[in-house]
Amino acid sequence: MKIALIIPMNSSDSGRSFYDYKFYSTFLLSRRYISYLLAIPTLASLTPACHEIRVFDENIEDIDYTWEADLVGISVRTMYAGRAYAISEEYRKRGVRTVLGGIHPSMCPEEAAQYCDSVVKGEAESIWATLLKDAEAGSLKRLYEAQGFTDLKSAPAVDRSALSRDRYLQNIVQTTKGCPYHCEFCSVYAFDGQKIRNKTIEQVIAEIRDINSTGSKYKKKNAIFFADDNIIADKTFARELFEALRPHDINWSCQASINISQEDELLGLMRDSGCGAILIGFETISRENLEAMHKEINQRYDYAEAIQKIQSYGILVHSAFIVGYDYDSEAIFDELIAFIDETRLLMPLINVLTPFPGTELFKRLESSGSAFLQSIER
Repeated sequence: MKIALIIPMNSSDSGRSFYDYKFYSTFLLSRRYISYLLAIPTLASLTPACHEIRVFDENIEDIDYTWEADLVGISVRTMYAGRAYAISEEYRKRGVRTVLGGIHPSMCPEEAAQYCDSVVKGEAESIWATLLKDAEAGSLKRLYEAQGFTDLKSAPAVDRSALSRDRYLQNIVQTTKGCPYHCEFCSVYAFDGQKIRNKTIEQVIAEIRDINSTGSKYKKKNAIFFADDNIIADKTFARELFEALRPHDINWSCQASINISQEDELLGLMRDSGCGAILIGFETISRENLEAMHKEINQRYDYAEAIQKIQSYGILVHSAFIVGYDYDSEAIFDELIAFIDETRLLMPLINVLTPFPGTELFKRLESSGSAFLQSIER
């Protein structure tokens, strides 16, 4: 079969979105983009060589609907679900079967099923081969649901060969999945589970070597973002990983919880192996909001001290905040600006509170809305 794998444009239907870096990439860098979705090269690695694959990432290129695909797979996040549905519908008008997968269809399978021929719920590693066989036989099912979580140690190597890799500012590598925390606004624990799963160090280094073997013409070193939700969730694994990265001459960044500020040995290893920045979800400077979020780990640390400690190792602190939580007032904006200036945070991401499907926040607000409507009816 001819299979098109698609990353939808990272913007709202109006084309204006907080998450949309495309305008800046287009204007400054001739339609280069910050990075790709790892789901797509993962699907490529799961696809037998007998099939022909083309990847279309709308953030760097137009979708070629004239390429006669037999099957289309679209990776969907909530922020651009509307665009993903529109792409799927366009293919279906042309008589092409479509499959939607990713976190949004996994949390909202009934909604997604309205816009495609098949929905993948959960991780694709145990599903994709069966789905392809069914598609070849003309017996594609409406729903394929993963049972349990993937053993990352047995997963095939990620296949990035179909990506236009010189069009991205950085590569994506993921060494672990899962998060032990239970933050109210976050869907990670619902999709990836709360138990930490990891690849082997050998698997990760093989990915690094593959990335280095096809280095970008735009930079001397490859830039890599480790997409682990918390790269130090398993500190023993993290220590081994950082030591193994040191000889490979890469610039890398990652996500970590705030307690990295107390791990001098790990910070030293990160610096020495090429780490330039750590993204930390501070979420809010309000203690009341931290309690409402169930962000218990953040409540134990002084933000300014933690930031200064990390910066003392020559590592920049990239930050994420949420505005619009229960205890925010208009004053929060000026307070947050002052805090960011004082602590010299790198490119702070200011997110508007969004109740993503699958989160406890979504359930709470949905329940509150139902109770409110019931009170009106009474």
